Amino acid sequence: MTSTTSSKMTLSSKVTFASLTQNNLGTVRKLNSVLFPIKYSEKFYSEILLPEVDDFCKLIYYNDIPVGTICCRLETKDNVNHLYLLTMGVLAPYRSLGIGSYSLDVILRAAAAHSKPQICRIYLHVQVSNDAAKHFYEKHGFKESGIDEDYYKKIKPSGAWVLEREIEPSEGK
Repeated sequence: MTSTTSSKMTLSSKVTFASLTQNNLGTVRKLNSVLFPIKYSEKFYSEILLPEVDDFCKLIYYNDIPVGTICCRLETKDNVNHLYLLTMGVLAPYRSLGIGSYSLDVILRAAAAHSKPQICRIYLHVQVSNDAAKHFYEKHGFKESGIDEDYYKKIKPSGAWVLEREIEPSEGK
């Protein structure tokens, strides 16, 4: 067993995911207030509880401590199904442990396995001042597809990179 395989196995035993519910939504709100520079609407919180996004909206735990969130929504554009990554964040003391990479991989695998509807692509916005986040996503196969100059309305800089990645359906279906 390689050290990479060993570290992934160790991480997978320490990182767990919980579906979002009314009971843990307060934890999600608190994490979001710490992780992100914007306040999310009630509509955002009601949409991340919808049953159809259960595979794509998770509370992230490390050794049973809530340390992050990942939330996506399903979208259809021109009869093609996409997954939009709304938020993904891990508390600062828990970064660089592989939690973000592991969490993103879980979502990408869920998207690849999703057949009704089949998801063809995942995309997200990253504030143009956040080079570290852009680099993180590029390391995971995302490519810049454009810049939305006025994406953020209440924070500066207002521009955001649009990053996207194709989703290959799981083999062996």
